Amino acid sequence: MAVIEMDKICKTFTMGDIQVNALRDVSLTIESGEFVSIMGSSGSGKSTLMNILGCLSPPTSGDYRLEGDSVAGKSSNQLADVRNLKIGFVFQGFNLLARTSALENVLLPLMYDRTGRIKNHREKAAEMLTLMGLEDRVSHEPTQLSGGQQQRVAIARALVNDPAIILADEPTGNLDSQTSLDVIKSFQDLNDQGITIITVTHEADIAQYTKRIVELRDGKITRDEPIEQKKINGGNH
Repeated sequence: MAVIEMDKICKTFTMGDIQVNALRDVSLTIESGEFVSIMGSSGSGKSTLMNILGCLSPPTSGDYRLEGDSVAGKSSNQLADVRNLKIGFVFQGFNLLARTSALENVLLPLMYDRTGRIKNHREKAAEMLTLMGLEDRVSHEPTQLSGGQQQRVAIARALVNDPAIILADEPTGNLDSQTSLDVIKSFQDLNDQGITIITVTHEADIAQYTKRIVELRDGKITRDEPIEQKKINGGNH
């Protein structure tokens, strides 16, 4: 099943008298269970694409469907619900609350869940931390955790609502190379369990750990191909 269907997506920004075409006729389909890297240099349109995928910014034209549901025309409240129910976000800067335990950080998205899908919030949050190998760090605050552990808390938080997709924006950008590999390994393990992951990265070596690369240049997709030999833990798979 296609989780994401984009058809001729355009995004134009107006700056004074100048119009900047950040995305031009981008069509993209991502199936359930894929692990996709979106690559491109600064100004290629990858951040704009990520914002549209995350329902943070509407396209100027074109159609975007998330799990078959068109995002066009939704109110800001409806889009907030879509983000909370269907999208787990992981950021370069972790975006954890200071002086707040790992468990409380993971609980945050559940505070906005009005559906009642998840009955025991604390139990669910603890389960996600255990999944990320952090069961002994539940009460630790961000300053008591390494960068890699902080990013795994952020991934646990992204997973807690059982989203349709995980969107990771430069998730290894603030980490050293070994910690980056640990975080990518976490994503590979989650993907092996069927979770759909889309990551924006400018690091070609990190992209090699995913299953498909979509490359943007000047707002257009210039490359979209599967990775034949996905790297796993430093080796080929």
